[in-house]
Amino acid sequence: MTDREVAVVTGTSSGIGLHTAIGLAHKGLHVVATMRDTERATALRTEAARQGVDLTVRALDVTDHDAARACLDGVTAEFGTIDVLVNNAGSAAFGTLEQLSDATLQKQLDVNYLGVAALTRHVLPTMRASGAGRIVTVTSNGGAIGEPFLDAYCASKFAVEGLMQSLAPVAARFGVQVSVVEPASVVTHMMDNLDTDVLAVPGDPYRDLADTFFQSAAALMASGQAAQDAAAVVVEAATTDTPRFRWQTSEAAVDFVGLSLADLDGSKVFGAMSALLGEPAKGEG
Repeated sequence: MTDREVAVVTGTSSGIGLHTAIGLAHKGLHVVATMRDTERATALRTEAARQGVDLTVRALDVTDHDAARACLDGVTAEFGTIDVLVNNAGSAAFGTLEQLSDATLQKQLDVNYLGVAALTRHVLPTMRASGAGRIVTVTSNGGAIGEPFLDAYCASKFAVEGLMQSLAPVAARFGVQVSVVEPASVVTHMMDNLDTDVLAVPGDPYRDLADTFFQSAAALMASGQAAQDAAAVVVEAATTDTPRFRWQTSEAAVDFVGLSLADLDGSKVFGAMSALLGEPAKGEG
């Protein structure tokens, strides 16, 4: 048990997730930093020690729903509660629709959408019963704008943004705040981890277009926002006294998302959807 608020963060082996875990620990939360393979926790543990914060590392694969639920139940049993859930784990597939297999499409949904939905659904009952909680999901500017050759990735991010925007006004009636955070280009290992086999297929009619886009995207990533700076916005979304639904992590993200969304902070959509639920009961939300 702990007298501090407890935060569970997924995908913490590197990048935004790593720095989010450390940032929340600096805020005084007890952080349970999760990742699919805890053998990859060296960078997290090293940085946490360097910055003088403590956190707990647990294994959690968002695509293994039974094991993920067991992990969350273990956190609740050990620490008494989960006050904050940060859905950060994600993956990206490269290719336009004609190049993508059904298996690739399904994997993107499993990681970026269905895994997020399962974890969120699991923490909601306790948060709802306690009348408090924060659920923050790291999406992408690709959750607002479909980008070439990221068809499967953007589709999964659109899906999770729709899920969270639908959930937010309902959860708020029970004191649970739901937010999404939309980074633009961030210096991470995402481009290194992309499966780019489609670029090597002889005679593929999309090959030249795909190569041009890949080089442009790689250049943007290389000159993008630092993961630590993007993580600071995730930490703010999870701890602020004035929560809102939608957050961008940089001016570049504001500009890019703004191409698609006029309601940048989500307040207009949130207000309109809340009005469909009627007036809150006295003391509610």
